[in-house]
Amino acid sequence: MYCSIKSVIFLTCLGTSFARPHQDFANDAGGRTVPYKNIKLMQIIQLPAFDPVALQLGPLAIRWYSLAYIAGILSAMFFINYQNKKQQFMSQKAQDDWLMWAVLSIIIGGRLGYVLFYNIGYFLSNPLEIFAIWQGGMSFHGGLLGSIIGLFWFCRVHGVKFLKIADIIAVIAPLGIFFGRMANFINLELYGRPTNGDFGMIFPSDPLGVPRYPSQLFEGVFEGLVPCLVLLLLMKFTKLQQKEGIFSGLFLIMYAIARIIIENFREPDAQIGFLFGSVTMGQLLSVPLILLGLTVIFWHRKLQH
Repeated sequence: MYCSIKSVIFLTCLGTSFARPHQDFANDAGGRTVPYKNIKLMQIIQLPAFDPVALQLGPLAIRWYSLAYIAGILSAMFFINYQNKKQQFMSQKAQDDWLMWAVLSIIIGGRLGYVLFYNIGYFLSNPLEIFAIWQGGMSFHGGLLGSIIGLFWFCRVHGVKFLKIADIIAVIAPLGIFFGRMANFINLELYGRPTNGDFGMIFPSDPLGVPRYPSQLFEGVFEGLVPCLVLLLLMKFTKLQQKEGIFSGLFLIMYAIARIIIENFREPDAQIGFLFGSVTMGQLLSVPLILLGLTVIFWHRKLQH
């Protein structure tokens, strides 16, 4: 329990200077200027300039984005502890140690993922900036990969069945994604492409000041809340939990499909744009998740038979 408390304190302190994933200041989906007069002004919401700092205690600034990380990780910790009381799949020591493993895996993986996938040229020229996480720059796909590697290592050290705990984390992890996307919205970052429809939001951080899709809200719902609700219902009303790997595979597939679709509404990263045609980096990185999810489901099903 001491390790868990120490981990929470560590994450909270880190969050005081932990900024945000990255800021997008592109023109439109293809890097072109969009004439404001060509966009319908119906049901347009002008967003206020939200303060990214949730709480200021003297020199200590606690940011919304750090709170999202803390809420997501603590939700997973409580859910794992609850399931462990019912199923007894790991020791008390392993349960106490998990939080520190998770924090480090997510942060290291998320940062390195952003460096490698989204801005490798800049960081090759400025290698020391890799460690400046307070300036922003995190990748979900990198954080996921870091979490998988960290969890596998954790299971080897503590003698825990990898797919057993991975399935449990997969059920609650989408809630953390939801928290993260809500923090993106409050930070006025990672907003959507300009819309010519009857609904849009004007983000104060957008240099064009044009109505855009609130893609952060789309992602929060369809990458976060919907998968979480579906997996919780399947856990409660079916016997799929007895088949290890099913929930992990379903989470990867549902997230990837939602991300690929919603990327069509989200502004591509300014420093990358479209990779080819209308394909974005987020879409490209999500395709392997579908293949991995299917592999986990059918490979483990084959072993059980």
